Amino acid sequence: MSPQDEPAAPSGAAKPEQAAELIETIETVDAPGLASQEPQDPIVEAFDDVCRRLAGFDDNLHTEWVDGYLTAVAASWRAVPPDEVLPRMCGDAFERAFADPADETGAHKALQSRLSQLRTDLDPEALLDDPEQLRLAPLMQVWDDTTRPQVVEEGLGTAEDAAQLHTGASWALGFFRALEDFAADWPDADPDDEHAEIYGELLETVAALAMDPRSEEFRTFAAKGWKEADPTRDELVDEACFAVQDLRVWWIDHPPKRAPLRVAETPGRNDPCHCGSGRKYKKCHGA
Repeated sequence: MSPQDEPAAPSGAAKPEQAAELIETIETVDAPGLASQEPQDPIVEAFDDVCRRLAGFDDNLHTEWVDGYLTAVAASWRAVPPDEVLPRMCGDAFERAFADPADETGAHKALQSRLSQLRTDLDPEALLDDPEQLRLAPLMQVWDDTTRPQVVEEGLGTAEDAAQLHTGASWALGFFRALEDFAADWPDADPDDEHAEIYGELLETVAALAMDPRSEEFRTFAAKGWKEADPTRDELVDEACFAVQDLRVWWIDHPPKRAPLRVAETPGRNDPCHCGSGRKYKKCHGA
């Protein structure tokens, strides 16, 4: 998976990949109101170590992007097996990064542990018991007036590049890449469903993290929920996390429709047999 393979983000979206190297070198930190795991969490530390190594083979596979991808997997109606996730998410980068069998086992465990952690955060029963609780704890690089200047100072981009870096943007791109890779698990809402519009609004709330705040698309989005002033970045992150939680619950009442099972009609006893023998059905497969 290379940068050119990255799926198209919503129009007006920022492209944070140009600072991927900086993202790898700055630890994920907390900011007031920003949902994130505690840095000392051993599951997160092991996951971060694996992603840093993967990023050496594919710039997209840094911690934030991978966490967004796995969050979408965890929010699906189906418990997607890890062996389905890894090749779609990493391409051949995982095999190249962890060629040693011992390293491979540890990396598998770290990724699976983070996925399990996300599935616990998005447990439908817990979400339904307390829908006002923000349970999802994403891993996002904080981009603000302190961290953006480092892009320029480290020679990783221009001031204009740095201005396009926004907390959660790369996470959202990872999330939507998973939706593309597992499109069958994220079908469009049934247009006949009276609540179909809600599904689109929830996805748009997550996509807003990847929108350029200066774009018309973002201004249109923000006007729907924030009448008095533009939302802060922390508010956008929280709303995106609540939207993911609501998407997980959505599948409880709106499970994907399964394709109908088509059963071939049994021929009449005097009809030609379906096998093409030329004999009557009653003398052949109907005997």
